[in-house]
Amino acid sequence: MAQLYFYYSAMNAGKSTSLLQSAYNYKERGMEVALYTVSFDDRFGAGKIASRIGLSSPANLFNHSTQLFDEISALHAATPLGCVFIDEAQFLSKQQVRECLQVVDQLNVPILAYGLRTDFQGETFEGSHYLLAWADKLSELKTVCHCGRKANFVARLSAEGEVIASGEQIEIGGNERYVSLCRKHFTEKTGFNLR
Repeated sequence: MAQLYFYYSAMNAGKSTSLLQSAYNYKERGMEVALYTVSFDDRFGAGKIASRIGLSSPANLFNHSTQLFDEISALHAATPLGCVFIDEAQFLSKQQVRECLQVVDQLNVPILAYGLRTDFQGETFEGSHYLLAWADKLSELKTVCHCGRKANFVARLSAEGEVIASGEQIEIGGNERYVSLCRKHFTEKTGFNLR
């Protein structure tokens, strides 16, 4: 029986690396896979999933208007899929998470979704919110704060490298724009009261 998996973390925990390794494992065993990433993150090139350690793979693109169930159904009809992988899954809409459930339940194709749990203000993204609520299996990938504690949060940095606490929820960037922090340092640096 196929299931929907959500692998979540703060930034720099190796989500894309894990996704690419898992996809490679399926392909090595002769199974077809479909990879997806969000269309507006083209830091490594459009239609590409890349990890900080140098692994990369071409991927299908999704945005808020993508009908995932229809697309994956068509791919699966052409060549049966062993698994679907979704990078940057925090950017899925509620409807797209529902469509992931349809893929799992109706097509019997597992989906492994990888994404951030929260944004730079400590709030869940829409996709993460519904993946946390509806996924069959949840798995946290861990990374560390500069102090050595587990990093649960992502803080946004200004151009000068200072933590900022306001702005649009979605702003694409890497290590130059974001840093992973433990709760103690996140609340100290952002001023957000999470208690």
